[in-house]
Amino acid sequence: MKLLIVDDDQEIVELLSIYAQNEGYEVIKAYDGKEALSKIVTIPDIDLMILDIMMPKMDGMELVKVLRKESQIPIIMLTAKITDMDKIQGLIAGADDYVTKPFNPLEIMARVKSLLRRSQMQVQTQEPDVLEIGPLIIKKDSHEVMTDKGTPIQLTALEFGILYLLASHPNRVFSSDDIFERVWQQESVVSAKTVMVHVSHLRDKIEEATNGEKVIQTVWGVGYKIEG
Repeated sequence: MKLLIVDDDQEIVELLSIYAQNEGYEVIKAYDGKEALSKIVTIPDIDLMILDIMMPKMDGMELVKVLRKESQIPIIMLTAKITDMDKIQGLIAGADDYVTKPFNPLEIMARVKSLLRRSQMQVQTQEPDVLEIGPLIIKKDSHEVMTDKGTPIQLTALEFGILYLLASHPNRVFSSDDIFERVWQQESVVSAKTVMVHVSHLRDKIEEATNGEKVIQTVWGVGYKIEG
């Protein structure tokens, strides 16, 4: 599998490259946002990107916004900024995960494996491939979502996971912890804010495509649901 590692600090790129290659990944390197964008365009089938925020020419946040118009490549964002708002902005821009500097390379590799596992979920036979709920048509195999009028909705892997989870269990309320453990496939630690950001971004995309329909409902103090 191919990992694109992007950071203007060459030592960080080399360090992560060593750990990634030890795990059996093929590594592609870039040192600014524009170079990374060029690599994505010219090199087929990049499976995941580890991306720094603060870079010359095009920063990581801008690159994510550009990519999310066309690509759903899983992205782990590296940031020296540690405030909640900085992290939330990264998630809203379209990153799937974030890690603050300084970091443990072993933690990065664990997150890479987890995110790749999520993005390549095998279809379970008991789960339908196509769901039609409210104004949405959800295709599990191809990770496609569209309105009943045919308007496509571009979602990240995590946003799709949340939507499919709720849509495949209509009327059931899932807490933030439930959603985090099922979609992120990690034990819930401090998950409520992370889930809230992704649900909020998912809602915005659905409402924009459906002229404001409220598909995902909040059950205050409990969690989220989609009514069947």
